[in-house]
Amino acid sequence: MPPKQRQVRVQQQSALASMQELEKRSDEELEREQRNKAAAYAILGARAAERYDAKTAREWFRKAVAAARPQERMALRRMADASLALAERRADDLKVAVERLGQAPPSNRQLLLLRITSILIPPPGAGAVARVRGIVLILLAIVAILAIATGIVLLIGLPFGGVSVLTASWLGILLALVALGVLIWLGRRRQAAARAKQADAMAARR
Repeated sequence: MPPKQRQVRVQQQSALASMQELEKRSDEELEREQRNKAAAYAILGARAAERYDAKTAREWFRKAVAAARPQERMALRRMADASLALAERRADDLKVAVERLGQAPPSNRQLLLLRITSILIPPPGAGAVARVRGIVLILLAIVAILAIATGIVLLIGLPFGGVSVLTASWLGILLALVALGVLIWLGRRRQAAARAKQADAMAARR
C-alpha cells in the first residue's frame, strides 16, 4: 500500500516542478515532450523571449497555459507576463512582473541595458523613425567601439616602439570581437542561471 501511495504522489507532481530538468534539453526535444507539455512550452516561450521574439514567445505560452493544470495556470501567466515584457523591452513592466513571480527584480543596471536595447533595437510595431534612429545609433556605437579598441592597441604598442595605424585598426577589430564573444558567453551563463532560479521559484510556489 505505501509504494502505491508514493506512486500516486509522483504522478500528481506539478509539471512546473520539472522545469529545471527540462532546461537541459534542446528546443527540438522540448517540442517533442509529451509528459510535461506545459513546462516544456513555457521554457520554449522563455527562450523565445530572450531572443526578443515576442510573437513566438506569446504563442508558446498560450500553448503552455492550455496544456497546464488549472492550479498551474496562474504561475504560467505570471511567467508569461515577465517573459513578454522582456521580449518587448518594457523595463518597468518587467520589474513589476518579476516581483509578482516572487523573485528579486532586475537591477537598475539590467533595466538600463534593457531600455538601451529598446532604443537600439525597437520592438515590432515601432515606427520608421524609431527604426532609423536605432540603425544610426548602432553604427555610431560600432565606430566608437572600434575607435576605443584601436586606441587601446596603440597604447599597448607604445612601449614596444609603436605600431602602425593600419595594424592597430586590424588588431582593434580582433580585440573588439574577442570582447564581444566574452560578453555573449557571460550573458548566456547569466541567462541560464536566471532560468534555473525562475524554475526553482515556480516549483517552490507550487
